[in-house]
Amino acid sequence: MPLMAKLADTQLDVYPLCLGGNVFSWTADEEASFEILDAYAAAGGNFIDTADSYNGWLPGYEGGESETIIGNWMKSRGNRDQMVIATKVGSLQTRKGLSAANIPLAAEDSLRRLQTDRIDLYYSHQDDRETPQAETLGAYDALVKAGKVRYIGASNFDSTRLQEALDISEANGFAKYRVLQNNYNLMNRSEYEDGVRQVVAKAGMAHAPYFGLASGFLTGKYRPGAERIDSPRARGAAKMLDDRGIAVLAAMDSVAAAHGVPVSAVALSWLLAQPTVQAPIASARNLEQLSELLPMATLTLTPAELDALTRASEVRAS
Repeated sequence: MPLMAKLADTQLDVYPLCLGGNVFSWTADEEASFEILDAYAAAGGNFIDTADSYNGWLPGYEGGESETIIGNWMKSRGNRDQMVIATKVGSLQTRKGLSAANIPLAAEDSLRRLQTDRIDLYYSHQDDRETPQAETLGAYDALVKAGKVRYIGASNFDSTRLQEALDISEANGFAKYRVLQNNYNLMNRSEYEDGVRQVVAKAGMAHAPYFGLASGFLTGKYRPGAERIDSPRARGAAKMLDDRGIAVLAAMDSVAAAHGVPVSAVALSWLLAQPTVQAPIASARNLEQLSELLPMATLTLTPAELDALTRASEVRAS
């Protein structure tokens, strides 16, 4: 079993693979979700990511369904104290934005659905440029002081706005963002590496990137001549099958063969080895998919292997 590690400068000991909860109630019903959560916990996993807006974009859904499933699972298993639960605020249509009026109400909703008295890590799901950041951070600070939130994080922030938020927290003595959750993977590097990473590193934050498998492309399922994949994300993943994508797949295949692991684990292991990254997020809609992710937690790539993957990701796409 891999050793847990403190998430940045928090007291949160987390497993190196953060389990994404976006599939719960979407492509995995409650029974399947419980199976996935049980298997993840049995492997030593304890870090689960969700949001109040999951899966409110679907017809007939209100949002919060993923949180509800996770809450039901923790209650049935009696394991709340062993889990680190991250959720988000700001994107649910009925609880939109990061105002001081909205955040406490959204937090209470999430606490109720999760059937818990505290949120371990509470993210701003996306930047809200209509609300002053001082107002947002003041609202978070009140929740932290009340013991309803342990730590806060930011998701989908650019470098300028993230630095501004950190400066405001420092100047006012507010709780500060400790973790960032942005899009980052072998196929999408510049968005994070060109600026945001420097802010995260300087502040001593951790990065728990989403889309660690590039919408499924880095699972290796999408290849020239492969049969059509039945997945909600198939169209986006298939678009990456250019010269650069093929080079990345070839490099991952080589590394995976050397270690006897799935290519998904290689992609996530590369991510985990990058500066500031501490717990990549990936989701699984069944036990087979989860089994392809879990080896990343104990996989250590050599410097030569990491370099080969990095160079493949820099191939110019035609």
